[in-house]
Amino acid sequence: MSRPGKGGDDQFALFDLTAGEADEEEVPTDVGAATTTTESDVAVQHSPVADATEAHIALQEVGDDATSEADATDAGVADDEVEAPATSTPVWESLPVGEEADGHALIVTAAGTYTPSGRELTGPVDSVEKLDKLIRWASLTPLGAPPQVWIVGQVACEALGWVIDPGSEDDFDDMEALRTRAASGLTAVLQATLTPMLNAGWELRGDPGHVVHLSRSIGKFTSMVDVVIEPYVWTYWNKDFGWNNRVGEMGILGSPTAGTYLPDDDLPAARELGRRLAWSAKNLGVLPGPTPARTGAAILDKIKRERTRSGKGIVVATTGPVPPLDGPPRGDLEPAVGWTRVPDAQDVDGASRLVSIDQRAAYLASAGMLEFGYGQPQHLTGGAATAATVGDKGAPFGLWRITLPPAQTLSLPEKLPLPHPHMLADQPVQTWVTSVSLDALREPVADGGIGADLDDLDITEAWVYPQQGRTLDKWAKILREARKTAVDTEDAAMKSFIGSCYKGYIGRMVNPDMWTAKQMQHHHQPLWRAAIIAHCRWRGRRVAMRIARQHGRWPVRTVTDSWVYLLSGGEDIADASDALGKMSVEKDVVLTDTLLSAFTSAQDVHDVNLAIKAAFADEDEEEGDL
Repeated sequence: MSRPGKGGDDQFALFDLTAGEADEEEVPTDVGAATTTTESDVAVQHSPVADATEAHIALQEVGDDATSEADATDAGVADDEVEAPATSTPVWESLPVGEEADGHALIVTAAGTYTPSGRELTGPVDSVEKLDKLIRWASLTPLGAPPQVWIVGQVACEALGWVIDPGSEDDFDDMEALRTRAASGLTAVLQATLTPMLNAGWELRGDPGHVVHLSRSIGKFTSMVDVVIEPYVWTYWNKDFGWNNRVGEMGILGSPTAGTYLPDDDLPAARELGRRLAWSAKNLGVLPGPTPARTGAAILDKIKRERTRSGKGIVVATTGPVPPLDGPPRGDLEPAVGWTRVPDAQDVDGASRLVSIDQRAAYLASAGMLEFGYGQPQHLTGGAATAATVGDKGAPFGLWRITLPPAQTLSLPEKLPLPHPHMLADQPVQTWVTSVSLDALREPVADGGIGADLDDLDITEAWVYPQQGRTLDKWAKILREARKTAVDTEDAAMKSFIGSCYKGYIGRMVNPDMWTAKQMQHHHQPLWRAAIIAHCRWRGRRVAMRIARQHGRWPVRTVTDSWVYLLSGGEDIADASDALGKMSVEKDVVLTDTLLSAFTSAQDVHDVNLAIKAAFADEDEEEGDL
């Protein structure tokens, strides 16, 4: 499978250097393995050479200071003199490249080897033995993740003997079958070709695939490096990357379907990859992990190390599994909302537009606002559980077994989903909820709750955490500021990557299989995730109530944090603020007579969903800007 990207400028040798100093980083714990990385803190400095296309430095000379000292002005045509391509170039392909990832990562192409900032180091790497020499010579140091060597382009892979032939896409009805076959073939090829490196003292951490995790022990120290094989990243799948018969978001590499993948040609692709690596190092303080979720974990682990050294701030070093519950809920502890209703005459009257609004970076906003519990929870029953709900800032962080009253006994608006997904219209439901939902249910109906007293909720049992605090505040701040940088510079690729990082990390909090290594288990925090979902759900409902009061409009559909409304031509229901968590317009389409008729004649929610899908035909309405 060829790179599913967009073509670009063939110039690579002279990156735009607008760099500052590379961030100094103490040796981190590897986010992808159960071994501790303890590399030297000294980053090797390299000099730029003339023309990348003329790099023929033999790797046998590596370590003998064989790189050229030619002045960059001899490199041929300067970037600003290159004729612009006939097609428009995405903004993110022409943004400046920094040096922040230099000394932590290398990029290998068929033409040669480069630092992320574009400094040429060596000629082609045409054998695994030369790759071994390159890695040893470069002495790369970690930056929140093990050092990285990126192999860019199919030709560079072929030079190393890393060639697979899984078959043609045309021969497979299910792309997942093609991916599985390719992944298996890649592992077999790597195991057969990496023997020289293993004989030289390297060890494999896990089965090799699109990322080859290598480690080497020297005395008390263990050095690590991850070799990332860019042409074969598509052979990997998890929910971070997506699939559904298409290649989805692929971490730092971008998304082919969104048009943010690397350019088609290898050298422009290497240039853009170098820019993104430097961007991650500068704005996130870490190299990108093998998945966006791992990148989110790496950021938090860096904060954890800093707080451990300074003795300031909350440090959570233990896992937070769901306590043993009597009568646990089916499915998610705090489900996201998904709901549709049939519009009535008042909804359709005067409507000419279908508008979807959503909470801007909802999960990230909630993660920075909430106080989360940690430590060993205390189990309470009866009156002790009820008494524990009283706190200075509402109920302390925990889980509470409550009874949700039948919705029909409450004065709730008919044009909104029920306040909690576990609630039923005609019968009480006993269920477990987080403190966020417990507090939200006690809010007035006008603010998204049900106005319940503690007696109304009949609390019978609780698990309350002895410690709580804003454990994700700095993590959320780093990601929030990085997101703003991407938005301000129209950097679609990095904006999407940031979204994948926080959504992927929060999503993986629930899965202990993601965090099996001893030093990774503290990332298993399903109650934190449940609280974030509950907070986003309640905030969305509160806004829907405000819109109803101010505009007299009610939603016809909501999915997670996205709300769909039928509006007239001049109505604006979005928030004026650009802060995270505020409602922004996601989609806004003018309804044709045919579409408006589809809403008017809809008999059930299936008809409504079809009408919404038709109106947003060129959009993806399934997920908001979480």
